[in-house]
Amino acid sequence: MPETARPSQDPIRIASNPIADRRAELARAVVAIQFERWPALYARYGEAGRERCVEDVGFHLLYLAEAVAADSPALFREYVAWVKVLFAGIGIPDEELGESLEILRDVVAARIDPATATRVRACVGEGLAALPALPREVPPFVRSDAPLGALARAYLDALLSGDRRRAAQLVTDSAAGGATVPELYLHVFQPALREIGRLWQTRAITVAHEHFATAATQAIMGQLYPAIFAAERRGLSMVATCVGGEQHEIGIRMVADFFEMAGWDSHYLGANTPADSVVRSVRERGARVLAVSATITAHVGRVAALIAAVRAEPGEQPHVLVGGYPFNLVPDLWKTVGADAFAPGAEEAVAIAERLIGPAARDRAVGVA
Repeated sequence: MPETARPSQDPIRIASNPIADRRAELARAVVAIQFERWPALYARYGEAGRERCVEDVGFHLLYLAEAVAADSPALFREYVAWVKVLFAGIGIPDEELGESLEILRDVVAARIDPATATRVRACVGEGLAALPALPREVPPFVRSDAPLGALARAYLDALLSGDRRRAAQLVTDSAAGGATVPELYLHVFQPALREIGRLWQTRAITVAHEHFATAATQAIMGQLYPAIFAAERRGLSMVATCVGGEQHEIGIRMVADFFEMAGWDSHYLGANTPADSVVRSVRERGARVLAVSATITAHVGRVAALIAAVRAEPGEQPHVLVGGYPFNLVPDLWKTVGADAFAPGAEEAVAIAERLIGPAARDRAVGVA
């Protein structure tokens, strides 16, 4: 698992999970069987490698725990798809991944309650069944035939070469030439950053490249704010946030900016925001909508906990939208966490929010009789 995709281990007010709660014990039990079954592993990795295997299995368990808690084998299947591409990039055969998952399934199922064990077998079973047909590589996200494809390619190249000034100039020149902020967000920033993630997953670049690209893009987005804040205000307020532990914030920042361009007053709380702070902000800002992002599957439980905390507040409730990688994978996952809707992107989030608050609320906000 990449550092940029590893879930936080900070405790927050989430329901107890029998797999996550015992993951250190379970991970060591899995790795002990692996090293006993395959003596060559120790020769290949040594003691330090053994500890890294324990760490990696621990992250497998976190993702399995969320899939089991959501009763969603599809979540674990998609995690297996991600890991297959990652392992292909470092030369680990599919067969080794499959056998490791079988060991993980058997160890976990033998050490937890029967009902949870049944879900474990279903989740891991779906991942194993899909494994042979899953792709070993992901197609590039930056394509020359896409809208602003040439600009996205040039922007990506500038980021990969560490030239933030060049990247910024490309965006500035394009905006001056007539490209709109939504076009730049959707057709340049979004595919370029997704491609950065794909390149990391295949080990073509390092975490340092990913961090640089993210920081540079955030700074360049800031240069576009005069245009973003130019829309006439409509008296509608929303809060946009990541859950506690979630560090991937550009997606939800784009969502907040799209609401601003639609005339909403957006209150962007950023990454890793504690649940109680989100609840307080929703109350203080009189938010009609709360948009919550989770990029990492192992944070789905935190989304559910945050929504439950918001729902427990007295008074008028905001409409809750969720988005991010796990919600893109499983169409009905938003229902499981208690949200009002799922938005696959920033543009869609605004349209869905407008439908949720209804025409009467929109009219009141803008002073229509």
